[in-house]
Amino acid sequence: MHAFVYKSLKKADTYLYLAARDDFSRLPEPVRTQLGALQFVLDVDLVPGRKLALEDPEVVRTNLVSRGFHVQFPPTMADPMTEDWGTDA
Repeated sequence: MHAFVYKSLKKADTYLYLAARDDFSRLPEPVRTQLGALQFVLDVDLVPGRKLALEDPEVVRTNLVSRGFHVQFPPTMADPMTEDWGTDA
């Protein structure tokens, strides 16, 4: 399965995967509005065994088949207070 990836110029580190290049017809208007302008960045073949940096490729494939799109949101920042600071006795 092939996917076409666009980055949101409005939302940092947010990406849109489409099943067909420049086919925004299946993207709900509220989602389109939140993403703002999009810039094409990559086409990728999502074959079994393919790894993606931040997404599960199987989830992306499933969403592309069922919805025609997948949105990758930025990773959330981990709470720095959960780290071991070495101050506990």
